[in-house]
Amino acid sequence: MNIYLIRHGESQGNVDASLYGNVADHAIPLSDTGREQARGAGMALRDYLDARKKWPTSDAKPLGYHLRMWVSPYVRARQTADLIGEQLGTRVTSRHENVLLSEQQFGLFDGVPDEELPTRYPDQWEYYDLLSRFHGRFWAKMPMGESRFDVARRTQQFFSIPHRDKDQHGIDDIVIVSHGVTIRAFVMMWCHKTPDWFEEERNPKNCAIRLIDE
Repeated sequence: MNIYLIRHGESQGNVDASLYGNVADHAIPLSDTGREQARGAGMALRDYLDARKKWPTSDAKPLGYHLRMWVSPYVRARQTADLIGEQLGTRVTSRHENVLLSEQQFGLFDGVPDEELPTRYPDQWEYYDLLSRFHGRFWAKMPMGESRFDVARRTQQFFSIPHRDKDQHGIDDIVIVSHGVTIRAFVMMWCHKTPDWFEEERNPKNCAIRLIDE
């Protein structure tokens, strides 16, 4: 089984952070650049799969081959999966969404620019900043939201799904379209990395593909 972890393409929120003040995080769509990135990721993955499987044509696939996509329900992730799926065509045999693959929940700080947090929520920001400086950002919980530790825990809850896909349904390849922090948490927990590794590791670039070869 091979797991391909793909971060969503550039979102309109990545381009204009003020958008988060008017649109819920889960509803932020892709930018035009993000759409092109998603198409590019789909073409790159298609070419890789074709070369690895040595399929006779780009539209053929081995008998009994199964590729399943698991997607965050956020709009930008779903749009990315749509565009990747267009490039993969019939290689994708099933697709599902799962809330465990969602972005980190920022709670009270959601949609607020970092520079405004100390003035808009002084008490909550002071406490969060203290935890971040003393324990590290991995452990610090967003007020009414999640810490990165929380994301790691819920990501691990997802792990039974790819194992079931392989053991019960004979899935050969799993494509997961998710978010930067969530993908880092996935790799950390799957590969038994440490919180220190998580803090040093940067988010993957938009539509970067990371392969876990099992």
